[in-house]
Amino acid sequence: MGAELRTAWKSITYTMLILEPETQNPASGGEMDGGGGGGEGITHRTVAVNGINMHVAEKGEGPVVLLVHGFPELWYTWRHQIHGLAARGFRAVAPDLRGFGDTDAPPGVSSYSIFHLVGDLVALIDSLGQDQVFVVGHDWGAMVAWSLCMFRPEKVRAVVNLSVAFTPRKPARKSVEYLRSLYGDDYYVCRFQEPGAAEAEFARLGTALVLEKFYTYHSPDPLFIPKEGWGSPDTEIPLPSWLSKDDIKYYASKFEKTGFTGGLNYYRCLDLNWELTAPWTGAHIKVPAKFIVGDVDLTYHTPGIQDYIHKVGFKSYVPLLEEVVVMKGVGHFINEEKPHEITVHIYNFIKKF
Repeated sequence: MGAELRTAWKSITYTMLILEPETQNPASGGEMDGGGGGGEGITHRTVAVNGINMHVAEKGEGPVVLLVHGFPELWYTWRHQIHGLAARGFRAVAPDLRGFGDTDAPPGVSSYSIFHLVGDLVALIDSLGQDQVFVVGHDWGAMVAWSLCMFRPEKVRAVVNLSVAFTPRKPARKSVEYLRSLYGDDYYVCRFQEPGAAEAEFARLGTALVLEKFYTYHSPDPLFIPKEGWGSPDTEIPLPSWLSKDDIKYYASKFEKTGFTGGLNYYRCLDLNWELTAPWTGAHIKVPAKFIVGDVDLTYHTPGIQDYIHKVGFKSYVPLLEEVVVMKGVGHFINEEKPHEITVHIYNFIKKF
């Protein structure tokens, strides 16, 4: 490791947060507002981008913060941050990605490649009349945000990604093959590969229960969906304090309309993305970045990831990485579990630019 990289590495701030339960004041930015519509003041519209119609929720005036959700999420996963960022002088824009919610869901699997997903965001940014925006991503949204930074860095002023760190392409092995070698066929990503199979299992269980199973998964262990079934449809799952029955009802209303296929196709394109991104093997992310993850998030416990994040690997591929935050006791759905803290983390980073 050269002297320049060692100096840059020392500049990263590492934070381990021990979070205690707290009573949050909605008036301090509105982060606690919930329920089916996402709260007062959020406007909804449809934008034509990249050959599809995209639903967008937004609030506020000022520099644009593009909020990119994951699976099985919607714009609604950012409802707290939309209010909080708008109250702090930003224009928060949260789309339903292709295949989700009120955005079009093209039928073909190949229509969900990383090029399509990034192309949608580039077109959305252009439709907003912006040359550059701040980008915040979670889960698949983080993967899309990293790719946006890699393909079109001039579009991104700074990025804050949650849960999924940028990892370089492995040229020797396709993505699904690698995951199957680690975890076997019952690993959820592998189980999602067969078109129709996961959809049939989710239909047997019921949309609301499937969403409850995902959202209440609060474990560092890998997620498995056995071929013989993911439990009984009569299972009752207690919800955490940060997720209400109304929240589940809203999510379920959208997934019952569109189904899960669009979101599952993201996973079915993993190997296609591996092929398409061959020209970017070894590429770096050259955008100012902050990364936040919960220490109970299953993504933080994949083999080798903690060494990669906290030693030289992550910084070497994301040279403008300024801060890594590990939130103690927090799981995967970090922006919903700790909405106020995540809003503050985003704001404290982007206000510098």
